[in-house]
Formats: sequence, structure tokens, C-alpha cells
Amino acid sequence: MALKRHHKWLIGSFTSLVIIFIVASSSFTYLLFINQEYNFEILNGKIDFLESNTNMQISELGEGLLKTNKVVDEQFSSLSNEFSTLNEELTSLKASASSDFSGIIEDAIKSVVTIKTSAGFQGTGFIINEEGYLVTNAHVLADSSGQLAQSIRAITSDKEIKNAEFIGFNGELDIALLKISGNHRELVFGDSDDVQVGEKVIAIGNPLGLQFSVSEGIVSGTDRVGINGIAAYIQTDAALNPGNSGGPLINTEGEAIGINNFKVGEGENLGFALESEYIVNSINEIAEEVFGRSLI
Repeated sequence: MALKRHHKWLIGSFTSLVIIFIVASSSFTYLLFINQEYNFEILNGKIDFLESNTNMQISELGEGLLKTNKVVDEQFSSLSNEFSTLNEELTSLKASASSDFSGIIEDAIKSVVTIKTSAGFQGTGFIINEEGYLVTNAHVLADSSGQLAQSIRAITSDKEIKNAEFIGFNGELDIALLKISGNHRELVFGDSDDVQVGEKVIAIGNPLGLQFSVSEGIVSGTDRVGINGIAAYIQTDAALNPGNSGGPLINTEGEAIGINNFKVGEGENLGFALESEYIVNSINEIAEEVFGRSLI
């Protein structure tokens, strides 16, 4: 049966609507896809920005931590140095303000030796450089006839016995230079020009065979005239006895400011030590003559 005209129109209209719907749906779907793609790109851009910004902040934070650590390390190092300096000052102050020289003696005594000779005499010496050169009084090394003893031995603070080689002497100042083998801790010289009357000192020696004995006193005078007629001696009331000869007179800084030389027998606590300036000059003169070079 043939379709009537209005039926054809209805069918055509419906078909058109379906086609329009399909086209519209496709367009909408496409636009939706385009919109999602656009939003996805925007989201990726934001993520990249946030990641870059986060990495930058982490990098800045790391640099900040490194700088902070550096500052802390520098401050800690500075505090450590200040603490070390303070400890040294406290040690020195303790020695100056009281009679406690224990810390100074513990260090200084490592450079002191007992001198024994084949003539049976005993004295003291102290090491003046790490090569094992040491100084003592020349009279410690002489026998009863005034001649140099045939053999000389040095006993260190750790009880090691070493043969001592005689290098030379200055008879006028009663100074002798010896050498023992090995490396040793040296006793540093202080400036005798800075010595003040009344400052505390200690004498280390071997009085009457009592090895590494210590006596304390003060400086009673400077530039005293010795039995050689030279004004080169520090007067001290630190007890000096036979065996102390050649030992160091030490200040509160642990420096040798003199070498204990003699005492006045009639007086009480009248000891004399050759000033460090004369010791150093005498040692260098001997070394220059023997080796062609100074030692100190």
C-alpha cells in the first residue's frame, strides 16, 4: 500500500531528527573530549609547575641547611678554640694564684734528665730540641781533677738510660752541650728579660740523688752578679741542693727561664740560675763552632 504524502513527511521528519540528534551527540562528545584534553593539559602544566617549584624549594632548603651547618661548624670551632685557650689561661692562672704546678711539672719533667758520670758525680740536664741535644752545667761533667769524665750517661723521665755525647762547653758560664740518641720532647726557653721579681718559679733536679725532685719558690732578684763577675743570674729562694746543678728553673708558663747553677752556702734559700738569654747564646756559639749552625 502506497504511503500517503503526510506519512512520507512524518517519516522524513523523524529521520532528519535522528540524523540531527546523531550529529549533535557526536559534536557534543567531540567537544567534551576536546574540553577534557584541554583540562588535562592544564592539569599537567600545574603539576609540572608544582614539581619544579617544589624541587626549587627543596634545593633552596638544602643550600640553607648547608649554610647553617657551615655556620654551626665555624661557631663550634671558634668555641672549641676559645675553650682551649681558656683552659690554658686557667692552668696558668691556677699556677700563678696557687702553689699547684702539677700540670706544668707533668709536661716539663718529660724534658729533664738525670746526668751521671764515671767520676761518680750526679747532676741534672734538660733537652733543648727534639733531636736530643741537652744542656747542663759543665762542672757536673768534671772529675775531681777538673778533667772531663770518661763516660756520661743521661737517664730520662721514663727511666731510659742513654749514653751522652759531649759536644762542647763554655767554661766562663759553666754551660755544657750534650747529645743523646732518639727523638725527645724539648723544653722551650722563656725570655729572661721578662722575668719579674716576686713571680713564682720551680726548680727541677736530682738533689742528693732524689731523682726528678721539684722545689718551689719566687724570683728574689734578677741580673745578679755571679762568681764569674757577670750580672747574668736570677736569684731565687727555691731550694737548691747538690744534684740540682744543670736543671731548669721554670716559670708558670712552663718555660725554662734559667739553668740552676749554684747556691750561697752561708745563706738560706739563696739559689742562682743563669738567665736563659745567656744559655741560648752560649749553646748557639758552641753549635756554630762545632756544626756551623745554631740549635735554637
